[in-house]
Amino acid sequence: MAAMDMVRHLNFFVAVAEEGHFGNAAARLGMTQPPLSQGVRRLEQRLGIELVHRSPRGVGLTDAGRQLLPRARLLVADAARFEDEAQRIAGGHDAAVRWGVTHSLGDDVVVRCVRALRDADRARPTRVVTSTASTTDLVESVRTGSLDIAVVEHPALLTGLESGPVLKIRRWVVVPEDHPAAIAKKAQVRMLRGLTLSTGPRSDNPPAHDLFVDMWRSRGLDPDVVVSTGPRDLLARVAAGGSFGVTTTPPTAMPGVCWVDMVRDDLALRLRIVWRSGADHALSAGALDRVLLRAGR
Repeated sequence: MAAMDMVRHLNFFVAVAEEGHFGNAAARLGMTQPPLSQGVRRLEQRLGIELVHRSPRGVGLTDAGRQLLPRARLLVADAARFEDEAQRIAGGHDAAVRWGVTHSLGDDVVVRCVRALRDADRARPTRVVTSTASTTDLVESVRTGSLDIAVVEHPALLTGLESGPVLKIRRWVVVPEDHPAAIAKKAQVRMLRGLTLSTGPRSDNPPAHDLFVDMWRSRGLDPDVVVSTGPRDLLARVAAGGSFGVTTTPPTAMPGVCWVDMVRDDLALRLRIVWRSGADHALSAGALDRVLLRAGR
């Protein structure tokens, strides 16, 4: 495998690991699924180890994949930065803004963040490269320099990073459309008893996960927790019946899922913008801050 193919296939692996699904990763990279899957297999053959577990429900990382993912991110980011620097020297486009965002933030807000980053420099549009990952992975990527800036969940361990203030984004409770809470004028927490709580894995961000689960317990609900790999998986579990969850996606007409009126400040998604200490990302941080403040109103 040539060096260029290695970097390309590492990029495939990173996309699959962050999206948890070959189809989603292919869409993110602007390609079809078969060559993406083949590229990951060729990388595994070259390395002599299995990186991902494949199943009808999606993709999970093997132990080797989890250990190698941070290094793969660094190599992909270094290759991209090398290309950016070469373009700058040649008089081409300025270096890109590489930012990351937690899975929990809705697509509509993410798109607005991308547009704000693109237009942060009024002199010329900025190329924006977006990564979606867990808060734990995003913090590590910013710390190692493979990302310039990221929007992560609060609280999180941010040693060695600078951060902006805590920002709140409203979240709604979603339940199966045939559940009693779906037809109540105003749902009460007790009405959710008997449903499992669908939420992301604790490893995504242990402090925020524990605080979220403890919040339900403090309100008299001690639900069993079922792990969802992302917003799409969460909504699919709710539609299948037996689970509830929270989402930043506003009420939407969706078969099998009902948004319920349960306004609580402690349900809000708490976010922070983080960057490496000493790095100058004032334009990017300001652009993200304005979008998130508007989204939280």
